[in-house]
Amino acid sequence: MLRADSVSFSYEGPANAGSSWRHVLDGVSAVVSKGRVVGILGPNGSGKTTLLRLLSGTRRPASGEVSLDGIPLHRLSRRAVARRIAVVPQETQLAFDYSVMEMVLMGRHPHLGLFEIEGPHDFTVARDALRATGTEQLEHRQFNTLSGGEKQRVVIAAALAQSSDILLLDEPTASLDLRYQLEVASLITTLNRTRGVTIAISTHDLNLAASVCDELVLMRDGRVIGTGPVVDVLTPDNVRLLYDVHADVHLHAESGHLIVVPVSRATAPGP
Repeated sequence: MLRADSVSFSYEGPANAGSSWRHVLDGVSAVVSKGRVVGILGPNGSGKTTLLRLLSGTRRPASGEVSLDGIPLHRLSRRAVARRIAVVPQETQLAFDYSVMEMVLMGRHPHLGLFEIEGPHDFTVARDALRATGTEQLEHRQFNTLSGGEKQRVVIAAALAQSSDILLLDEPTASLDLRYQLEVASLITTLNRTRGVTIAISTHDLNLAASVCDELVLMRDGRVIGTGPVVDVLTPDNVRLLYDVHADVHLHAESGHLIVVPVSRATAPGP
């Protein structure tokens, strides 16, 4: 289990602003239980990505605590955390032109010793990750020549190659067209159901969350305003609280999950 207990966090402002601090999270608690898919929802600037960074251990809270199976993350080495938690960022910028296989092999670094190079087992794990994400045919391509959807699936393959049991994704369908959004959503569900990967997703895409998540954490202005199973939390009232939008939320008969249709802007702020 990965959990945040009453965490707060601030970013330091620019020097010309007198080094003021911008409060981003305020007493946020969230739980990512083993084998579940948890969506962290909220508008831009709500603190979703920051919470994901705290859960990954790349940022440390100013107060409160993040723990993995009851052990505070700050007591674990970066290598130990990387063996348990893999992160897929919203954007992947490369300084060099790597091949797809080289990209995926980067996921093996937490399992290699100092100056150790990848061996046959690492290549086997990498190719298995490529197959799991439907990108095995791209193995010899250069990463920068891929489409947006292909890049996203390769980055997820690299995360899988870490052999971690927890996967954190930051806006996994941002800037993707509808086809690739559906492919990534299907991949998330497959990884969870067939491989037992525990997943947390930061997103503002309500329909993505409704289609793949078991539970939701709703955030606005650095605070949690609701948590629980999707069917209980994804309601018209909560959509208004999050986005100041009136929406129709109903069960789609064919897909079997809730869908959210924005109707109009609310006349008053949500919270």
